[in-house]
Order: sequence, then C-alpha cells, then structure tokens
Amino acid sequence: MRFKSLSDLKRQKPKEVTLATLPQEVSMTHYAKEKAFKISELVLEIHEESYEWYGFTIADKENPELITDIGLPQNDQNLQEYAAIGPARIAEYYDSLSEDTIINGWIHSHGALQYMHFSHTDEANHATVLDFVTARLRKTVAKKEIPIQDLQLLVKDEFEEKELEEGSVSLITDAVVSEAILMETIYGGFSYSIVIGDEGWHEQEIHYQERGMISGHTHVSMKSADLILIDNGRSLTQAEIIVLSKEVAEKIQPNTNPPTEVIERM
Repeated sequence: MRFKSLSDLKRQKPKEVTLATLPQEVSMTHYAKEKAFKISELVLEIHEESYEWYGFTIADKENPELITDIGLPQNDQNLQEYAAIGPARIAEYYDSLSEDTIINGWIHSHGALQYMHFSHTDEANHATVLDFVTARLRKTVAKKEIPIQDLQLLVKDEFEEKELEEGSVSLITDAVVSEAILMETIYGGFSYSIVIGDEGWHEQEIHYQERGMISGHTHVSMKSADLILIDNGRSLTQAEIIVLSKEVAEKIQPNTNPPTEVIERM
C-alpha cells in the first residue's frame, strides 16, 4: 500500500461529544464585591497596615456559577507580600457552611502592592483550591472515545481462555459484534480565582479540571476572565460590617517576623 504523504498515516482524532459547558466569565453579585473590598479596608483600619489576606467565594448550591458571598476563614499568617492557603483550612471552612451553600473559588488581596496581577506564589494556591472545589462541583461535560489498538471482540461463553492472551483490550458481549467504540465519561469542574488591590483594581481567572472516568487522564487549564456583576438587591449593612470587623480582628494574623522558609517562597 502506498501513501501520498505522511499525513495519511496520522491517527484519527478520537470522537468527542460535548454534553455541558463550564463558565467562561466570573459572575459575582455587587454585594460580594462590596464585601471583599470592605475586608481590605478593615484590615488596614484594624491592623494599621495593608496585609494580604485570602477568603473563599461562596455560591448557592443551586447556582454554583454565581458568587453571592465572600467567606473569611482563619488565615494562618498574613504578610504585606504573602498569604498561603492549605487544604485543611478549606475543608474546615467548608464544613462550617450551611448545606445549601458551596465554595466555588478563592479570592485574595495584594493590599497596597502595585503588582496588579496573580503572582507565582498564587499558582500553588490555585491548584489547592481547584482540587478541593472540583471534587464537589464536578459534572459530566463530555463523552470521549478511548482509542484502542488491537481491540479483541469476544462472545460470552463462546471463547477459550487462551484467546484472552490476544489483543490489548478484550470486550466480551452476549452477541456477535463486528465493531465497537468505547466512550468514557469526562467529568469537569471549575474554580474561580480573584485578586484585588486596595486601590480598587481586580483581576480574575477561571481554572478548569477535566478527568476521564476510565482512563483517569486529567487535563488542567485556565483562562483570564471578565467580571460580570449581578444585582441581587442585597447590600452590605452596618450590622454586617460590625460582625465583619470582629472577624477581621480574629482571623487575620499579621506576622512581622516570618520564618525563613516563608521568605524563600515569597
């Protein structure tokens, strides 16, 4: 057999059927945005310095793509240029939420820094939050063909055990089959990431994770995203600000003498 070109030898792209999509924009209520910047304001007011802090973006379980609130967990340590987040803190805060709310991402402040983008340090936090969130927000997004070379088709009760030695995969059916395509479920999930500054700027990313149920293949990606503000009729009240002030005083932990290993990671 002759081929006109090497392109004739290329494998066919596996079939894939999209069943659902993941968000392409970060949707947030005006209330949640107002609360985020109020936390930064209170950090400066209470601790007399502008420190980085982190929190979680909260959504209703029935509408996981819309950020409706900002949750402030216990921060382990807060510096002017650094804030770290660990899986234990995420789980701890998640367990404190009501059954009808979920974490759909994280938010943090760069304080008074003029670095108006995500930092390299943030990358580790992205991954930590993504793993936690997608485990709880995953949904079926596609069916994708698993290419199998040398697929062996056998009929139940009509083959000998020695025949199992052949082929890379054996598919046993109750009737004669001349051709078969194996389509695995692809689960997908997302996590929002938002960074803000004391001067009012903000930047957003959406991180995605897709995983094949049979192959176990995991694909991680991200994109910069616009912030879409939604008016749900709620605004931050004075009573809520008083409660939030107490949270900031208790949960933000300024550390003016960080350990050497922390400085090296900054």
